[in-house]
Amino acid sequence: MAPSPSLRRIKSQYFYLPQWLLLLIIATWRPASAHPPRLGVVHKKSFTNSRALLDHEYLIRTGNSSNFQTLHYNQTLDHFNYKPGSHNTFQQRYVINSAFWGGPQNGSPIFVYTGDEAGLDDDIDAAGIMVDNAPRFKALLVYIEHRYYGTSVPFGTKEEAYRNTSTLGYFSSAQALADYAELILHLKKNLSAESCPVVVIGGSYGGMLAAWFRLKYPHIAIGALASSAPILYFDDIIPSNGYYSVVTSDFREASESCHNTIRKSWFEIDRIVAQKKGLANLSKRFKSCKPLNQSTDLKDYLEAFYLAWAQYDDPPEYPVNVICKAIDGAKPGSDVLDRIFAGLVSMQGNKSCYDIGGSGGEDDVLNGWFWQMCTEIVMPIGRGENETMFQAAPFDMKEYTDWCHELYKNVEPRPHWVTAEYGGHNINMVLQKFGSNIIFSNGLRDPYSVGGVLQNISDSIVAISTTKGSHCLDLRGAREDDPDWLKSQRDAEMNIIEGWLQCYKANTATGSMQH
Repeated sequence: MAPSPSLRRIKSQYFYLPQWLLLLIIATWRPASAHPPRLGVVHKKSFTNSRALLDHEYLIRTGNSSNFQTLHYNQTLDHFNYKPGSHNTFQQRYVINSAFWGGPQNGSPIFVYTGDEAGLDDDIDAAGIMVDNAPRFKALLVYIEHRYYGTSVPFGTKEEAYRNTSTLGYFSSAQALADYAELILHLKKNLSAESCPVVVIGGSYGGMLAAWFRLKYPHIAIGALASSAPILYFDDIIPSNGYYSVVTSDFREASESCHNTIRKSWFEIDRIVAQKKGLANLSKRFKSCKPLNQSTDLKDYLEAFYLAWAQYDDPPEYPVNVICKAIDGAKPGSDVLDRIFAGLVSMQGNKSCYDIGGSGGEDDVLNGWFWQMCTEIVMPIGRGENETMFQAAPFDMKEYTDWCHELYKNVEPRPHWVTAEYGGHNINMVLQKFGSNIIFSNGLRDPYSVGGVLQNISDSIVAISTTKGSHCLDLRGAREDDPDWLKSQRDAEMNIIEGWLQCYKANTATGSMQH
């Protein structure tokens, strides 16, 4: 499907950026400012040597990367009706690592990573906690790619899969969960591992899927670890401005003066743009490689910059502190925008020019996430006047719907469907009645944590939060310089999972299959 002119403009303006930052910019573009920044387990290589910049180095350091075997499964196109075409299949990619598995004869567990809104390659790198703990549990590791992402596309090619709303109609979280269920059952049967317990693990959108999988398919997975999973950021369960409020809090905690400078900068940009040759002046001051076309070119770029580093404010660098130190420490006589530029340079480095503008092409990850945003993943993120360090951009459902209509003719967003399908309202009371064995982990510096489960619901549905943690930090591989609080968070999660497995083993031995 050809993108709308406005979408082409936004993609072309910022395509030069790392994908993670591009996604954030597009998500906060006006008038689509209420669109959520993409969840994402980990962002791509970007401006610094932050611990979040993961590569295959991790696999090489922690174990032989040849232990990872890529396989494909003939996955059912449509799990939910019986039309002839529903029985068509597509090749779904998954990866296994059996290097540490104790085997079916010992009833050793299977850890399944529920793939998210990107290709599988980055998931394997990001979920280092699985490799780290496979020897302890003698676990088989399985990573499943989400349909329509990576190479797991129906209809043969990405072009055909994304051709129109008919081919995209099989693209939903419910279909993805059913994919995981069918593939897991197939794999267990082929390995004669029907009695081996399964624990699903996911982060961000994949963390939501892990939690939902446990609730929808408790007969397949005995438990779930859902990291940074904002399952409550739907309908009116939490305040719309929650995401931006946490970003603001992160910067204010780092430095009150830094926060105030950023808050003033938007109005200073407006003031300069209103002057003669204002855009040319801004282009020069921010050393833009190409002239700025409008003030939002710069505003969106800076906004996405702050959002990304708040979301991935990882130790030991703590990028928010780095940015604020640069803003506050700008040379004497610096005005507001000089300080903002210093903050930008602190993470991007000193360059001859900065590409605040550019040209490029399409990206299937963007297209896939847009489809999900315009169908069921409708997260009402926005902010009012004087609520955050950003200018007002309240969530407007009509504006959101109009934007989606530009992308997909005759497709209506369903803002209430996620809570109808998976729940969310009165979650404590509801899950106390029938839920069990879910860990909701969050780092409270992650803006998405406001949509997470932050308090224990029962003895077996527990919340583990860290004050200084960031987005999906607990899922990443252990490092020597990890702070003690992060080590404790991971230890607590693994100890809980060990308890689930022991309970399952005891129940199996006595003939009771409760878990």
